[in-house]
Order: sequence, then C-alpha cells, then structure tokens
Amino acid sequence: MPQVRIIAKNFMDMVAALPAMKLDKLYENAFICEAILRSLPPLAKKYVLQMLCIEVPVTAKSMEEWVLPDGVSKHRVAIDRLIQLRIFTETVDRKRETTYTLNPIFQTNLKKLLLYGVVLPRDPMPSNVTVRLPSSEDLEAFALGQWECFLLQLINSSQIERPSNISSSMMKIFQRGLLSQRDKEAPRLTESGFQFLLMDTNAQLWYIIREYISNSEERGVDSADLISFLLELSFHVTGEAYNINTLTEVQKNTIKDLADLGLVKLQQGRKDSWFIPTRLATNLSVSLTDSSSRKQIISFLQQNAHPRVAERVPSVPENVTDQIRLWETDLNRVEMTPAYHYDGFPSRDLFEGASDFARGYNALLWEDPEDSKKMSLVVKAENHVHMREYLSRQRQ
Repeated sequence: MPQVRIIAKNFMDMVAALPAMKLDKLYENAFICEAILRSLPPLAKKYVLQMLCIEVPVTAKSMEEWVLPDGVSKHRVAIDRLIQLRIFTETVDRKRETTYTLNPIFQTNLKKLLLYGVVLPRDPMPSNVTVRLPSSEDLEAFALGQWECFLLQLINSSQIERPSNISSSMMKIFQRGLLSQRDKEAPRLTESGFQFLLMDTNAQLWYIIREYISNSEERGVDSADLISFLLELSFHVTGEAYNINTLTEVQKNTIKDLADLGLVKLQQGRKDSWFIPTRLATNLSVSLTDSSSRKQIISFLQQNAHPRVAERVPSVPENVTDQIRLWETDLNRVEMTPAYHYDGFPSRDLFEGASDFARGYNALLWEDPEDSKKMSLVVKAENHVHMREYLSRQRQ
C-alpha cells in the first residue's frame, strides 16, 4: 500500500530530492554537513573522509581497490547514497571511465568543521537573565506530555481535553494517510495509522517532521531553510535557554509549532523570552536513519528470529541485510529529469564537441558514441538554450 511506504521513507530521501541549488545552499551550513555525515553508512563516511583533501576526480576503479572483495555490496550502497545526496558527482567520459568528485561546498564546510569545531549561531543565555529553568526531569515530563497530547489530538481530535495550538489545516495534513473517513462516520485508523502508533517516538516524530517540511512551501517557507533550522536545532544543548530574538521571523513561527510538539519549551522573562530545547529536539540528527524501511524490516527479522538463530551474532546474516539495503536503494534510484535528445550529427567531430560542451556544464545525461550512424546524446533541458547556441555557432 502506498501509505506504508510514505511512513517508512527515510528523511534523508527528502533531502536528496531537493533541487541541486537548494541542496548546495543546505550544505553551506556546517551543522547540516555534520548531520548528513552522521546519517551515512559506515563505508560512505570512510569515502567522504578519504576524499576530503583530494581536489581532483577519483576514478571508480581506484575506489573499488579501497574495499575487500566481500565488501562489494556495501561499496555499491555507499556510492549510491553519496550520489543521491549529491555529495558525490559521478562523471562518465567518452572512454566510458567513471570518476567521482566530492561536492566542493560540502567539502569546504566539512573541512572547516573538522579544523575549527562546531560554532553555534547563538550562545545560551546567562543564568542571571533567565528565570529558574526547568530541571531535566521537568523538561522530560513536559516534552512527553506535549507529544502525547499531540498524538491524542492527531488520532481523535473530538475527545481531547487540552488541544494544542496547531491549526486544524496543519493537523489535517498530519492526519493524511493515517486516518480515513466515509461520509458522516467518525474517522478511523488506516493500516498506516496502526503502523505509526507502533513506531517508537523518534520514528513518529520524524514522520510528523517530514509532513511539516513537505507542506512548508504552501506556507511560504523555503523547505531547505526549514530543514537547515531543524537540524541546526539538534546541535543545541538540552535544558539551556536561547534568546528568541536571535531567530528570524520564519524561525520564530516554527519554534511555536515545535513547542506544541514538545521539541522546545518557551519561557517569558521581564524583558526577554527564550526557548529551551528538549531531548526530542537534540535527538533529531542522531536518529536520522532510525525510521528507514530497511531498519523496520531488519529489526523485524531480528526480533522474530528462531530461538536458535537469535543466539547467533549477528542473528541476521550480513549478506541478507546488505541485500535489503540494496533493494531500498534501488527503489530510490530512478529520478525524472527534463531533457532534450540530440541525434543526426553530420560529423563525429561535431558530435564529440557537443558531448564535451554538455559535459562542461555537467548537463550530459547520456551519449551513444558506439553507433556511428546515430551518434545520440541526451542533455538536461535547462541547458538546451546553451546547447542550441553552441551547435548554431559550429555549423556557421
């Protein structure tokens, strides 16, 4: 069923689906680079760190020598993930040699992070300014209370005693796929709704956060800015107070919504007001991959293994878990790109020149130099005007 896949979809897939310009903008934030690095498979992390100081493309053949023969499946998973997140750019030249280049924006900011450490955009407020801050126990109780209140309103809005400040239109977006309603009947939980209730809190939270982000453009909020702020928030210290005046207007509105979910607690002083991150907020970047479909599946196999098998370490063989990861990766490999198809070149020189020209713009999606009669190539639609002008100049 389609809703089941929506719940299982990894948050990083949403990041990977951002347009290239927005993703590059996201990578300008060092916190995002660290959060993304944390979310990567172990081998992908290794590749990123190995290429951090390499300024030239690395051939696929060279990278294959970095792994042992029995690690081929993990290698493919790592490379596919890096390409999906545009951390790696894959290029194929006319000789069919594949090379990989580390995203220069990601590379620069990750270097700065490793050299100079994390520098938050805001410091905690001094204790002599803030009123008595809640204890860790009180803050935990507040976070869980807010989240449980939200869940009750999400599943059964009519019976909630203390509704949250989340608008009814926003609540309907959260309920989409979890509840179904026919005519005048009361809303009922769908199969996806039952799955949602069985998830742990972090997985439930990321589902709601994904829905919140997916609707952001309709509210006039840039999705990349929202993702950036949410992941940045996860690097704040639980229980510390941060001045709300350090936030932009969009971030101030977002922080109010996050308070209703239990991610932050808001407090007002005589002159200033502040927000206090709870454990739900600071765990965001740590639990990025906890709700992915392959971990639902793998955890299910581990929990339901035969007693004799469960005694083994690991209880699920590595080749099985690797295959599940590959299946998930394959599901997310297809990407639609508007493009133009060029063929019927009058000469091989013009065809090769056009291929090199498109490659220079990183716009070449496919070429077929083997067929000397057709000499076909496919170029991104956004570069069609440049391509047309180039061909016109060459034919003069």
